[in-house]
Amino acid sequence: MTKVLTDARSIRIKGRSFLAVVLSPDLPLNEWLTRLDDLAARSAGFFLNRPVVLDVTDLPIDRTQLKDFLGELSARNVAIMGLEGARPSMIAPGMPPVLKGGRPAGDVEVPATEPTFEASGEKAETTGTPAVLESRPVLQSLVIRDPVRSGQSIIFTEGDVTVIGSVASGAEVIAGGSIHIYGALRGRAMAGSVGNASARIFCRKLEAELIAIDGIYKMAEDLPSELLGKPVQLWLEGEAIVAEKLN
Repeated sequence: MTKVLTDARSIRIKGRSFLAVVLSPDLPLNEWLTRLDDLAARSAGFFLNRPVVLDVTDLPIDRTQLKDFLGELSARNVAIMGLEGARPSMIAPGMPPVLKGGRPAGDVEVPATEPTFEASGEKAETTGTPAVLESRPVLQSLVIRDPVRSGQSIIFTEGDVTVIGSVASGAEVIAGGSIHIYGALRGRAMAGSVGNASARIFCRKLEAELIAIDGIYKMAEDLPSELLGKPVQLWLEGEAIVAEKLN
């Protein structure tokens, strides 16, 4: 006899990828936390309501040290949704789950022909988790025809983002490819967010709170003063952000 299952109380389970910030601390942890505090202080709300994955791959710490470190992050309102690269001996009940299969950032060689200014701070990568994704060329783009207002977030990991207007202070644009802003960039712009070191940022007027390419970031006060208020393009050469004025 065949039994037909028609229980209306069944649970639907789906797989889905989400965008998260990945933090990769290094030793000594207290000094790394000081640099994290500096980032949070200079970019208010950067971690607010943002999922974060903590990458502890090859970090020589034990369970107690990891537990204390998670407590320090929690005290800073950094919400850790998962751990990457954690050894079984490091995991204790109540800790975030161990995640696997995050999409790695790609390495792209860029000729070092332009003047550079040094990148500072930690590399905060963005990646889809926990799905395993294959690298593919950027084929899509998103055009925003209205200004991006304070408090708004534009997230498009499939390709380039073009903003016809300006990006206000307190707003952010996150793109898997390059970012083109045909007005003033006063908020945050993060290009190459899922591992694209060849991504660039273009803006008509540079007044950014934060800019990042493939996880390497610069704060407003770190940008060259001679470029502020000017049309600028920015890109990566190795671990340094490169900038030049557009004609």
